[in-house]
Amino acid sequence: MELTESQQREIGELTAAAYTTKRPTVPALEDILYTPFPVLDHGFIRVIDYMGDDAAVVQAARVSYGRGTKQSSQDKGLINYLMRHRHTSPFEMCEIKLHVKLPIFVARHWVRHRTASINEYSARYSILDREFYFPKFENMAAQSTQNHQGRGETLSMAEAQEVFEILKRDAAQCYDDYEYMLNENPDGTKRDENRLGLARELARMNLPVNVYTQWYWKTDLHNLFHFLSLRAESHAQQEIREYANVILDICRKWVPLSTEAFEEHALGGTHLSKKASAAVARMMRGEKITREDAGMMKGEWRELMTAFGLDEEGNPL
Repeated sequence: MELTESQQREIGELTAAAYTTKRPTVPALEDILYTPFPVLDHGFIRVIDYMGDDAAVVQAARVSYGRGTKQSSQDKGLINYLMRHRHTSPFEMCEIKLHVKLPIFVARHWVRHRTASINEYSARYSILDREFYFPKFENMAAQSTQNHQGRGETLSMAEAQEVFEILKRDAAQCYDDYEYMLNENPDGTKRDENRLGLARELARMNLPVNVYTQWYWKTDLHNLFHFLSLRAESHAQQEIREYANVILDICRKWVPLSTEAFEEHALGGTHLSKKASAAVARMMRGEKITREDAGMMKGEWRELMTAFGLDEEGNPL
């Protein structure tokens, strides 16, 4: 993980300043404000700003109920109730703004979550750094034979080494060509006065998707939890899952009661369809049923059995 001199200077100026406020703050989050948390080889996440806390979720819910302030134990019970029954709007009262540095291919995966405000580093205006993501050897794997968008068996050390050398060579060549086409020094002067050089917005086309970009990403807590439910989940791509796990840890500091409820009822739980609920009820009565008996599709049946620690025949794993 590397911060630019200007970013380090900005962090120093921000942390040196002191502000007074009448709005609620979260001491655990204040302690890590602006601090970069490393992710992957050159990436990071840092909290830039936030609004609201667990009390804001409770307050929003109780406005609709017409109640006043309750005890913290009742707050926890209410937050769990909201999460359990998917009453999402109170969680939208909290917002957070993150500064994220990430590989472009992860960013393109991330940006599929459209319920956020994003401002990304512009490669039309500035020159991208010579920084690339290379997976660790233990994370290099063949295509899964069951999951069409996932990884399967880990590559041998020899094959992983060969793949790494290809990735490293191609990235270096692409960036060398990028610099040549730009014909620019870091200060904006020409490298070769006899060439015009290609515009930045066109020269960037040559860069691979493992080059790093940066953005500010602002979202509310409800949509952040939705992001985490998909990206901190075991089937998510390993690279974006590493970012999601850092964000999840930030949430534990920011809104501990809401995050505990999210991990209990969403991330660590499972939602059952009508047919799945009926199948579980029959199994609890001691019936031995099959997928055909339950009238379920193969994928849904497999997911149901996995959720309860059973094989596809309903036997304990």
